[in-house]
Amino acid sequence: MAPKGRHPGNGSQALVVYKGKPALAEEEGERLELTLVTGERLRVRPKDVLFLHPGPASLDLRAPEGEEEAAWELLAGQMVSLQELAELVYGAYTPEAAWGAYLLAQKGERFVLEGEGVRARTAEELEAWRRAKEEKEARERAFREGVARLKAGSPAPEDRFLLAEVEAFALGRRKESPVLRALGLPETLEAAHGLLLRLGLWRRENPHPRRLGLPLEAPSLPLPPLPEERREDLTHLLAFAIDDEGSQDPDDALYAERVEGGFRLLVHVADVAALVAPGSPMDREALRRGANLYLPEGTVPMLPAEATALLGLGLQPVSPALTFELRVSEEGELREERLFPSWVRVQRLTYAEALERPDLGPLREVAEAFRRRRLAQGALEITLPEVKVRVEGDVVRITPLLPYESRIWVREAMLLAGYAAAHLALREGLPFPYATQEAPSRRVEGEGLAAMWEQRKALRRTQLRATPAPHRGLGLPLYAQVTSPLRRYLDLVAHQQLRAWLKGERPLSQAELLERVGAAEAVADAVREAERKSKLHWTLLHLMERGYEGVGVLVERRGSQGVFLLPELGLSTEVVLAQPLPLGAELRLSFREADLPALEAHFTARLGGA
Repeated sequence: MAPKGRHPGNGSQALVVYKGKPALAEEEGERLELTLVTGERLRVRPKDVLFLHPGPASLDLRAPEGEEEAAWELLAGQMVSLQELAELVYGAYTPEAAWGAYLLAQKGERFVLEGEGVRARTAEELEAWRRAKEEKEARERAFREGVARLKAGSPAPEDRFLLAEVEAFALGRRKESPVLRALGLPETLEAAHGLLLRLGLWRRENPHPRRLGLPLEAPSLPLPPLPEERREDLTHLLAFAIDDEGSQDPDDALYAERVEGGFRLLVHVADVAALVAPGSPMDREALRRGANLYLPEGTVPMLPAEATALLGLGLQPVSPALTFELRVSEEGELREERLFPSWVRVQRLTYAEALERPDLGPLREVAEAFRRRRLAQGALEITLPEVKVRVEGDVVRITPLLPYESRIWVREAMLLAGYAAAHLALREGLPFPYATQEAPSRRVEGEGLAAMWEQRKALRRTQLRATPAPHRGLGLPLYAQVTSPLRRYLDLVAHQQLRAWLKGERPLSQAELLERVGAAEAVADAVREAERKSKLHWTLLHLMERGYEGVGVLVERRGSQGVFLLPELGLSTEVVLAQPLPLGAELRLSFREADLPALEAHFTARLGGA
């Protein structure tokens, strides 16, 4: 308990320090019984206290006046006991002097407590300590004065370090914000964003991808050469990459023709796995990113831009592809599939342009046949309004995606290719990333936006698994996503498996596949969240800068409020209902205000209705 064998004896109470406070101690067997300044008594181990004086002592302690500086000049650089320090500073070893010596060591200026002894600082150490103390006091003063200016809404240039801290917190790079605490604001991302907006440091900044830790630069990795291998030359056949205007990563192209008994459908997919082998640097980078990140500000690809330029279908005069040749009956039944590497010559079309091509008639017919078959097998079709949000310089453009029939042709061809790939993988015992979905919690009857809205709420989440299971939402017994290997990592993994099977090489094992599925899905969730929040962020900015008035459709009732869908904006909002309205009713809504940090828009129903 005490140095030099000293301990309380003869019923006296020693003075000790327990958790930084003085206490009186008496021995009770192998324990000490303490009396604290609060009057509380407790038993502790001897090693839990620091011995100061053998007693008798009381807790009414007042450190006497002493010669601290003279004692330090005598002891500089030496190690002494607390008793020796007390005798040198105060000229006596009393409980009060022992307590005073402890306080001097705790202050840490000239003396430093080390174990049960005290070390006197050297002159150099003392000077460094004082400089550090002055610097700390200056920082604390600058912090207090800067916080006062921030509270008044008039930051000075020297307050940049405080704003940088708030900005780092707002971007998710810090876990706490002393500035927000000092301002009396909650330590939330929204509060930090709001402060930066009020102070004018931020105006249109989109923090959401960075908060989620997503890279915002394209990967920079060297491309290996395209391997020398046999490819079927299909350059004499038509092939169309059909997409929205402005699409920069065409990774599929189509052509269909009528044959005896039905249709021959060719689905060409960018042969990304020819360049990106499992475990290669590009493969690891693509896994880290999970998918292309589509932001209104631009696209952040999961593969180097050079890979898209080389492999994107129609970006070069002739493109390498992995071709799915599918035989489909008049009734939309998949009868046969063949898979092979190819060379294709692709013409790029927009959805609008595709409608003007009579040579795409067979594609329309096979798509309609397969769609009817899926619907008969329980597939759900949910067609809610969609918009594309783009930032062009200082202008935010919101463009509704028109429901061209050609979108259905492309969608059904993609689903057919995914169904065929899953069927092939199951038949060949090939580990594969199957996309599965359980049946919805309920089937919603009726048509219109309100019914679609309600049905979407009842959908189960699509899951990626290494074991096959039905995809109830698509009405398919098996399905895998295989038509976007330039844009989605697990599509690329599916291609790596298919190429290994085609070449007779070892594919990824079930365990290796599961590991990739889990990692890629976790990142893909973050990508989807960043895309959703970024789209809403820029939509709100558009409303704040330009205002809006348009038709909203009531799709859900929540007590006295209604959820309205604004088709022109692809946005939903809650509005107080002045009177009961049936689902599907239309009102004319005017934008009132937005809470940009909270990603909330507020509208008012215009009197007089739609």
